[in-house]
Amino acid sequence: MATIQEKLAEKIPVWREDIRGLIKEHGSDVISEVTVQQAYGGMRGVKGLVCDTSYVDPDKGLIIRGHPISTLTDRLPEEVIWLLLTGELPSAEERDAFIEDMAKRRDVPDGVWKTLEAMPADSHPMTMLSVAALTLEKDSKFKAKYSEGIKKDEYWVWTLEDALDLMAKMPVIAAGIYRMRYGKGDRIPTDPKLDMGADYARMLGLPNPNGELEKLMRLYLVLHSDHEGGNVSAFVTHTVNSALSNIYYAYSAGMNGLAGPLHGLANQEVLKWIQKLQERFGGVPTHEQLRDFTWETLNSGQVIPGYGHAVLRQTDPRFSAFLEFGKKYCADDEIFQIVERLFEVVPDILKQIGKVKDPYPNVDAGSGSLLWHYGMHEYEYYTVMFGISRALGVCSQAVISRAYMEPITRPKSVTTEWIKKQVGAA
Repeated sequence: MATIQEKLAEKIPVWREDIRGLIKEHGSDVISEVTVQQAYGGMRGVKGLVCDTSYVDPDKGLIIRGHPISTLTDRLPEEVIWLLLTGELPSAEERDAFIEDMAKRRDVPDGVWKTLEAMPADSHPMTMLSVAALTLEKDSKFKAKYSEGIKKDEYWVWTLEDALDLMAKMPVIAAGIYRMRYGKGDRIPTDPKLDMGADYARMLGLPNPNGELEKLMRLYLVLHSDHEGGNVSAFVTHTVNSALSNIYYAYSAGMNGLAGPLHGLANQEVLKWIQKLQERFGGVPTHEQLRDFTWETLNSGQVIPGYGHAVLRQTDPRFSAFLEFGKKYCADDEIFQIVERLFEVVPDILKQIGKVKDPYPNVDAGSGSLLWHYGMHEYEYYTVMFGISRALGVCSQAVISRAYMEPITRPKSVTTEWIKKQVGAA
């Protein structure tokens, strides 16, 4: 049985040789072009990043290391971390040993809690999460080894150590933030006998009937773990880490991006919209009422929250996973029933419009309703859960980038005048 360090030490030389050969044989081949619209449009669709941990297929959805996300919904978060890093799922023995190793890394220094306690009582929980990550930075193993002069081909070893430490600690910190920020009482200590998802659920202190919240937290961490390398949080983390700023600096920066309303606030916005709908109709609307309301919303120039995706052209498999969970455990919940009914009504209406590229629900269409069902009524905190889930992906991507010995990220910028001359518009 190999440790994750041993597994990567075996694989990385093979990966490096493969990439060297690819660059040697095809280094000058063109893989993407950039239009003027893309240059001014957030670089959407420009193929200029390498991310081997995951890929979003327009028809199949999120694929992690060759595994469709729909096949990973029964896996533990630790198994998905192993998959993200190594490209393969662990054996039962490897999984159990890795869970034990990660549990040993959960202890959070007192300085982190003192720092959080010293912050204003009304601090945003995402600000607290970002500050906590930076407070951990002083213990960076990569920073210590870099100052000793380690070789470039060893950077991945100590980036991995920092990444595992960070991934293990963030659920503990996030649960502490929840209880501290919202007056839930004392922090609940971690239980090393539990896996990451179950321990996080327990530390939140929310109702956990028959272990349902544990199941939801495991599922949530897995479904939000990774999503290619071009989204704001992933790209920011990658860019900061490419300067050899350690993973604590990089992750904190990525979380600052995730806090933006265009990136990490979608599921809480969907939930608020559904609750307004529930209030308007005094409960669960009929299909006819929902159809009329959907048309009313669209005709007023608004969009339907939780529907549409930049890449997908089918129902997001992550939404489907949350939907199945809800049917099993939350079928009597009015808010979840509205989520279900919207799914039965909205896609057909959006298809009638014609201009909509993706009329189907994305992951945010249903996740908030499940969190609300189990007593998490603090909207602002939802992004924190997104953040600790995404730690799995962005930290794994950082390890892989250091394994590939990638240089600092430094794309070339141009001026509007240069573009005008280039296209003959000057």
